[in-house]
Amino acid sequence: MSPSNIFCLSTAMLAVIGSLNLVPCALSLIFVRMSLIHVKIINRSNNALPEYATADSSGMDIRADLIEAVTIKPLERLLVPTGLFIELPRGYEAQIRPRSGLAIKHGITCLNTPGTIDADYRGEIKIILINLSQEHHSILPGDRIAQMIIQKIEKALLVPVLELNETERNAGGFGHTGKQ
Repeated sequence: MSPSNIFCLSTAMLAVIGSLNLVPCALSLIFVRMSLIHVKIINRSNNALPEYATADSSGMDIRADLIEAVTIKPLERLLVPTGLFIELPRGYEAQIRPRSGLAIKHGITCLNTPGTIDADYRGEIKIILINLSQEHHSILPGDRIAQMIIQKIEKALLVPVLELNETERNAGGFGHTGKQ
């Protein structure tokens, strides 16, 4: 398909969408362009590089770099190596999050969630797992144990003041709005 055909298709699509009388914010959700950043990676494991499972996945699956299976007992914590080392661009972080399937099916989750990998960290990525179930669980070499999300960050400049503006909520927290 030539670029002019793509433009004509886009123009036709816009004409159809325009005839639907959608509100502007709905239109902006239709044309989402994900940005790609380059992250340098060293893979010292026998596993493939982390990858997105689907086109719209926000996290890349991270695999265990183990020589043999390890068992996590109920309520036990375990630091699992990945064999991965990354160099993030300044202004980005990597977040390590649990995999929902491991959590619901086996009670395995990540501690320190989300775990933050700063742009200036160059050590091996290791995953802190905990078994919250009543059963022993084995982690096999190459098992997908967590997911990594790359996020742009903002820095804050803290401004000392003597008081804060009041809100309807103020200091209410920890369930102050009730259960239902």
